[in-house]
Amino acid sequence: MTHPRCVNCHPVGDRPMQGEGAASHLHQPPVTRGADGFGSVAMRCGSCHREANFDPAKMPGHAHWHLAPVSMAWQGKAPGEICAQIKDPARNGNRTIAQVVEHMSHDSLVGWAWSPGAGRTPAPGTQAELAALLDAWVATGAACPA
Repeated sequence: MTHPRCVNCHPVGDRPMQGEGAASHLHQPPVTRGADGFGSVAMRCGSCHREANFDPAKMPGHAHWHLAPVSMAWQGKAPGEICAQIKDPARNGNRTIAQVVEHMSHDSLVGWAWSPGAGRTPAPGTQAELAALLDAWVATGAACPA
């Protein structure tokens, strides 16, 4: 969850990040989150980010491309902070732990992190491996690192 594939769409501010690692930077053009996380009225995420990746233009895509809510910002946070956040219904979209695991294990927008398209490094492992790790985490008490 600290990988750029995740953090870029879970920013602290109202602008998404793009790029990888040290090359991560504010999104260009300068778009904003908007009231619903899908961009401003004048520049919706879906205006550029279409239903699927468009590799010839190196444009990432998904039918529901958007930013996570501000309450789910992971940018700059340590793993223990993110863990506490995803367990807290006030900061995780009012989800139970089981719903968080379901979302992260099966949501296709989350899954985009492992199929980011031409020229992008995928998140480590696979979404199925993340699901197995989350299941094991829950089965052993869902403790957060210090």
